[in-house]
Amino acid sequence: MNRKSISQIKAEFRKADAAQRERLYETYCSDERRGVQNLISAYRKKEEALQKERMRLEAMRSFERKYSVYGLICGIDEAGRGPLAGPVVAGAVILPEDCEILYLNDSKKLSPAKRELLYDEIMEKAEAVGVGMASPARIDEINILQATYEAMREAIGNLGASPQLLLNDAVTIPGVSIPQAPIIRGDAKSVSVAAASIIAKVTRDRLMVRYDELLPGYGFAQHKGYGSKEHIEAIRRLGPTPVHRQTFIKKFLA
Repeated sequence: MNRKSISQIKAEFRKADAAQRERLYETYCSDERRGVQNLISAYRKKEEALQKERMRLEAMRSFERKYSVYGLICGIDEAGRGPLAGPVVAGAVILPEDCEILYLNDSKKLSPAKRELLYDEIMEKAEAVGVGMASPARIDEINILQATYEAMREAIGNLGASPQLLLNDAVTIPGVSIPQAPIIRGDAKSVSVAAASIIAKVTRDRLMVRYDELLPGYGFAQHKGYGSKEHIEAIRRLGPTPVHRQTFIKKFLA
């Protein structure tokens, strides 16, 4: 009897769901061709990696499970407290209880391309997303910590929903009546906070790319306003712009 070609078997695996793949493993486990065994091995490794990722995400739902009695749980995080230029941006995200977003993590642990993909998936799957920001001028006026709190309150106000609990990355936001649970390194421990960190980071990065188009020469698209050597040299050479935080750069202008 003629055996199926390896390309035909590959096509079967591509079309198969999880249950069908198990049957394919049984069907072809005795096929001695290296190509077939490599194919089986590759699919099993993918399944093991997927199972490991789902276990990681399940661990990141521990705070959402702990506080599930509250109802709607909102993750809060910010991006841009440390840069010399640009706003500080806060994200607020409410995820459905059974929501699965694979590879959701602290935005700092993800590549720019992965953040962009996850941003789109979060926007598609979240029950509510809010964004708030405080401008460089506002940061200079009230300091970065108070500006961060202000951006967070704005993000909550822009949700279009009323959360019953806030999961925050390490801080307690003043001036908010909603119960709060600050989590140290929350963006790596809670799916809700991780989602908020991605929304904040991608929103801010896109804005800095736009600033780079409007204010060429400073490299905003590359360093996103952080104090890189090239950025500091550009400030000294070209002078500050309206998107620079004057209180952050004054030491470089002395």
